[in-house]
Amino acid sequence: MGSTDIARRTALITGASSGIGYEFAKLLARDHFDLVLVARDASRLERVADELRQSFGITAIVIPTDLSRPEAAAVIHRALQDKGIHINILVNNAGFNVYGPFWETDAQRELDMIQTNIVALTQLSKLLLPEMIEQRSGKILNLGSTGSFAPGPLNAVYCATKAYVLSLSEALAEELKGTGVTVTTLCPGATRTAFAERAQMIDTNIFQGKLLSAAEVAQAGYRALMRGDTSIVVGLANKLQVLSIRFAPRDVVARIGKRIMSRLEARHGGKEPLGAPTSGRTGERGSRG
Repeated sequence: MGSTDIARRTALITGASSGIGYEFAKLLARDHFDLVLVARDASRLERVADELRQSFGITAIVIPTDLSRPEAAAVIHRALQDKGIHINILVNNAGFNVYGPFWETDAQRELDMIQTNIVALTQLSKLLLPEMIEQRSGKILNLGSTGSFAPGPLNAVYCATKAYVLSLSEALAEELKGTGVTVTTLCPGATRTAFAERAQMIDTNIFQGKLLSAAEVAQAGYRALMRGDTSIVVGLANKLQVLSIRFAPRDVVARIGKRIMSRLEARHGGKEPLGAPTSGRTGERGSRG
């Protein structure tokens, strides 16, 4: 993965220690990409790296980093430069959710969420794009959400961050046409994750139909990334939801979203994370009591 091995292809994945990020790491390793894995939990990240090295014979390095810190993207970029690593694929997957009434949620946690979901994603893209453009080859995948398409009462700031991700990504995809670099936005809906199972949301009529697993979401996103698609909404039910959002008045969409979140809140008494799936961290209630 050094300067003497220029033929190697390398992918960087944030939020790589679990969930969708971990599944992306496996897919990339399967296709013989060397990996740079980023997440907060160093020991968990090392276990993932060891697993992928042994299973696929690739090189994997870890950069334990808290992306809610303002210097995180610069630290990652400096580490790449020090090791002489060129990134061919960037997967901006890390993110988390703060839920609850806006006036009750913890302001610092929401600022940390904005830093992680928006600022770190933007900075990493800006830092890595010039070399991709110079090489006339590269791919970026940014994790959006079905929440990217509509206001999200009781998930207000989270859905706003995901709207930013979609808007930025679509703009960059257009800017980069003709450069050999593509940007893809992956927009999953509710996903079968550990926190959803703990919250007993899977079998409720609020989430009717089959929830996709993190592996299924990653596989769909990976195919779209490799095709160079601008965006993908995963799952038929989610596609229909997004289509209906486009034609419905936004105040009606917001009202329906609030009703769904309120029902989840009432069902679980605020004890479990609710709302759109996150990558990286578990969703959490912003109010600390």
